[in-house]
Amino acid sequence: MTEMLNTICGVCPGGCAIKALIEDGKLVDVKPQTGAPFGALCVRGKHAAEVVHSPDRLQKPLIRVGERGEGKFREAKWDEALDLVVEKMLAIKEKYGPQALISHSGRGAFEQSVLDFNSAKDLNDSVASKLLLPFGSPNIASVSSLCYVSYGVFAPMTTFGLDGRLLLSDFENSQLIVVWGANPATDSPPFIYERIIKAQQHGSKVIAIDHMRSDIAGRADQWVAVRSGTDGALALGLLRVIINEKLYDKEFVSKWTKGFEELREYVQTFTPEKVEAITEVPQETVLALAREIAGTKQVTLKTYTGLEYSNCGVQTIRAVYILWALTGNLDVPGGLYIDSPGEPFFTAGEFVKPEGLLPIGAAEYPLFYRLTGCAQFMEFPKAVLEGEPYPIKALLNNGASILTSYPQPQIWEEAFRKLDFMLVIDRFMTKDALFADVVLPATTYFENTSYQRYPGYVRLRQPVIKPIGEARNDLFIFSELAKRLGYGNFYPQSESELLEKAFARRPELLAELLNHPEGVRLPVSPRQYRKYETGLLRPDGLSGFNTPSGKLEITSDLLAECGYDPLPIYHEPLEGPLGSPELHQQYPLVMNSGARIHSTFRSQHLNIPGLLKLQPRPQVLIHPKDAADRNIQDKDKVIIRTKRGEIGYYAKVTVRVMPGTVEVNMGGGAPVQASEWRDANVNVLTDFTNRDPISGFPVFKTLLCQIEKAEHIESI
Repeated sequence: MTEMLNTICGVCPGGCAIKALIEDGKLVDVKPQTGAPFGALCVRGKHAAEVVHSPDRLQKPLIRVGERGEGKFREAKWDEALDLVVEKMLAIKEKYGPQALISHSGRGAFEQSVLDFNSAKDLNDSVASKLLLPFGSPNIASVSSLCYVSYGVFAPMTTFGLDGRLLLSDFENSQLIVVWGANPATDSPPFIYERIIKAQQHGSKVIAIDHMRSDIAGRADQWVAVRSGTDGALALGLLRVIINEKLYDKEFVSKWTKGFEELREYVQTFTPEKVEAITEVPQETVLALAREIAGTKQVTLKTYTGLEYSNCGVQTIRAVYILWALTGNLDVPGGLYIDSPGEPFFTAGEFVKPEGLLPIGAAEYPLFYRLTGCAQFMEFPKAVLEGEPYPIKALLNNGASILTSYPQPQIWEEAFRKLDFMLVIDRFMTKDALFADVVLPATTYFENTSYQRYPGYVRLRQPVIKPIGEARNDLFIFSELAKRLGYGNFYPQSESELLEKAFARRPELLAELLNHPEGVRLPVSPRQYRKYETGLLRPDGLSGFNTPSGKLEITSDLLAECGYDPLPIYHEPLEGPLGSPELHQQYPLVMNSGARIHSTFRSQHLNIPGLLKLQPRPQVLIHPKDAADRNIQDKDKVIIRTKRGEIGYYAKVTVRVMPGTVEVNMGGGAPVQASEWRDANVNVLTDFTNRDPISGFPVFKTLLCQIEKAEHIESI
């Protein structure tokens, strides 16, 4: 029997409608219904998607019987598998100490209740599982070790003293929208894209600054093409024009900023001519863009994680934020609005960091540890393979595909093989899972009882179907482990308790939600602007910003305390045409990776037949001139090489990328994916050691490569 049911997506703001195609009680496939911008899994009801149950879903606990990486397992009962996990954890703790265990969480842990019950006071990373803290280990980590926190935490905290989630783009009231290093069309879901296009239709001008002509750049009124990794130089060049021509907000600068004179001096070397030489943005464009941003009222900014992956990612984002503040576009109508945090909806858990123990990476990346309270997972291989700063012997990995996400996967495989114990909790047999001792099957959002909340809106989420096989909610897997370890009180033990604890601050709201499955609208406070003038940004009620100086810090005290340059300085990409001229002779193309495509979210969905139809094979986008120089035709099989390795892809010849630059799809490398994607892990080409010194993030862009047609030509 086939039936259609409605549910809501686990990640979509606004409670998006999803059509679930169910046959004989099982989810069958996902197919995009229109050619509209398609995010990771679904978009709003008008562009609805059907939900998939892939035949290779994990359905029962597995225990390894072969060598690590072989993928040989036997099925087990839940009690046996959980007891084995706890037995191994306690044995390693007894022999090496609790710090020898580390946890890592990824996209699979993004479900609202999992995030909430992983939240803790003084720990800004809600993705990271806190299971190990009561166990005595400080080593909790997540994909924040290579994503988001440079943009969402480090740059805004060191500049404004606030969380980046409070910085909102006021598209509806803007006259000019600058989209810098972001492509909202591939957001999950693409609601901001729709808002930008609607604002453009109502008269707002859109300028996109990017190293490639993304979806939004193609729709923008102007595309400013910038050499990858040099956005910091462009921002400083714009600031030089604005400062020297006195186009900045003089009252704001004099009253509310710290370090302006140091910035004025520093930017003098970033002349339009020099900026053009670095960024490939014509000097005329630099001048015109600076004057337009400074001279237009109500200019808003949309940026995201695209600027993180260079050798000065944190400082680049800071420079862009400072540009908006100095031009009078911070916390004003139509500008970059600072939202009010409001009353906490959820009570953070009472997890406490173990005393006397620092997590791995705390010494190498002090700002990372200070602002997240977590381990920097990029240091995991060193701790396993070299025992520095102390040995790591066990890994608990939840909902993350490390071998398709982190650079040079062979290094991580070597570390996995050396572990005494490894647990993977996931929905599919990732490549990571092949190395695990125990694999536990987790449910999807469509199988869980939970809730979803957004600004001004909340609703309960009821399961569409029963859990596939014996899969369990991630949260209750943690709950079972915690109970066996003696601290189950940190987690709910049932679905009813989950909801009761989640709404403990608002029990009346839970009662209302149970009577209103469509959700409940919450009152939204009217906006207040220039909150730094009225004490609304500081807990002490004083005017100013919640920074050490009380001002917007162009020169950051927090960065200086952690040993970094306090100014938003620019560093040329370590591996690039200017930074490595000799290497550039051998590898003459600038390689970027990480841009999302419409059919996937990172490594997810590349085993879903309906979505694979959007793009069956991994592509490298290459400019027609570069393709012609190499006798490459569209759809040809090609070999991409860096000094670290080589891999086969398929050419997409397009003017969407700049000459001398290529864009390589990421996400391939998992055993359950379609065969072409399974063998296309872009991180074979990326560099484990090349990082932003502040965040520790790997430089996924600005690397150098060469491309040639494969000897045995295979075209799509």
